[in-house]
Amino acid sequence: MRGADPTAALPYGDGVRPLSDAPTVPTSRTEADRPVRDAAVPAALAVTNLRVTRGDALVLDDVSFTLPRERFLAVIGPNGAGKSTLVQALLGLVRPDGGEVRVFDRAPRSEPRRIGYVPQLKTFDRSFPATALELVVSGARGRWPARITATERDAACAALERVGATRLRDRPLARLSGGELQRAFLARALVREPDLVILDEPATGVDFLAEHDLNHLLEGYQRDARATVLMVTHDLAAARHHASDVLVLNRTRIGFGPPERALTRACLEQAYGHVGHDHDLVLP
Repeated sequence: MRGADPTAALPYGDGVRPLSDAPTVPTSRTEADRPVRDAAVPAALAVTNLRVTRGDALVLDDVSFTLPRERFLAVIGPNGAGKSTLVQALLGLVRPDGGEVRVFDRAPRSEPRRIGYVPQLKTFDRSFPATALELVVSGARGRWPARITATERDAACAALERVGATRLRDRPLARLSGGELQRAFLARALVREPDLVILDEPATGVDFLAEHDLNHLLEGYQRDARATVLMVTHDLAAARHHASDVLVLNRTRIGFGPPERALTRACLEQAYGHVGHDHDLVLP
């Protein structure tokens, strides 16, 4: 008998609900199910004067940005800058103390089916007795599967193939390396073909080659599915070379726009307090 579900309190399944009470959802959508995307369609994300506090601490203050659809946004900033809190606000997991967050012009939690989420690996208990296939199916179903249907298996296998992880299908999670587990979680996020993929420091705990592959997989999915991607990262070089837009954050918005405008020495010095040798990689 399995122990407690280690993801029960995390929004892996549908982007906003604990897996234990999330409804069963279709594993994929046909082209007819997808919303029409054109210039008149609202932005993927619209954040206006967002303010979030935790106790007496001001975590985010007066954060505003608008991200059109089919863009790749990298969110960077020092530790404690409020990056993960921003992700939680977009997923509807924290209630803002001020301002507004709109996801596809609706309140967070309104369309969880359209969001795929990849959490930080450090939040996941690898000792949970499940396979990579079961992990991916949990993303389609919204909870851990007791029995996997043929349709769910096909969708999960297709998602694993998309991220180059077919060989991991029946492997226990405890036997996966950091890079392999990240691929499995990415497949889990993509199994329902979401319109928005949100990743919270996905490269943490993986090697350079795994991080490089992850960035290219995200670019490929964004292009093929015409999706929007938001990735929290500490890798400023990846932000410069893979993102169409960059948000520089340190409790408030320091910079926002294309990499050549957001990743300037002035923005980085204001956000980090200095520009060391690592930051020189991204300076124009």
